[in-house]
Amino acid sequence: MPTSDAEGKDWSLDWFRYHLPNTVTDVGPGEGTYAKLFRPVHHGVWWTAVEIFKPYIRRFGLKNTAKRTGMYDEVHNLDAREAPDHLFHRDLVIFGDLLEHVERDDAVALLERTVAAGAWNILVSVPIVDSPQGEVDGNPHEAHLHQWDADDMDAVMAALGGRVETMRGSTLGVWWWMRT
Repeated sequence: MPTSDAEGKDWSLDWFRYHLPNTVTDVGPGEGTYAKLFRPVHHGVWWTAVEIFKPYIRRFGLKNTAKRTGMYDEVHNLDAREAPDHLFHRDLVIFGDLLEHVERDDAVALLERTVAAGAWNILVSVPIVDSPQGEVDGNPHEAHLHQWDADDMDAVMAALGGRVETMRGSTLGVWWWMRT
């Protein structure tokens, strides 16, 4: 779904406040959960969205238009796996409830590519309980293609190098990776 469970958001907000990034790429923002949560805390941040499902861009007001101010300064309608590397060269890259929507190997490759592209921080949030989901509102990209186990994501994030902080809730696991 284009929404996210509230679990782990306060924890994520604390880390955002600690790092105060100046550039953010939100991969698969859906309705813009993280932009809504983080933008009021730190002004002057350049927000980029990479959204695969074009109807969400208009439906959720992600993009600036002549008639309204969107949540993001820059919006790219494309699959993150095909996005140019410069979109991941940011102070923070957010994969909020996104990596369950791609196969595990693709998710790992995307995280590795994000680190290689120069991200300073990466926020990952995924369901850590059984959460089958198919297409939602005509969006085939909403289907869950991989069920993450918290220990598996711990290992994936550790393999990226850097430092990792983790919050495991009853539904979601959240990881904040930092370049050292």
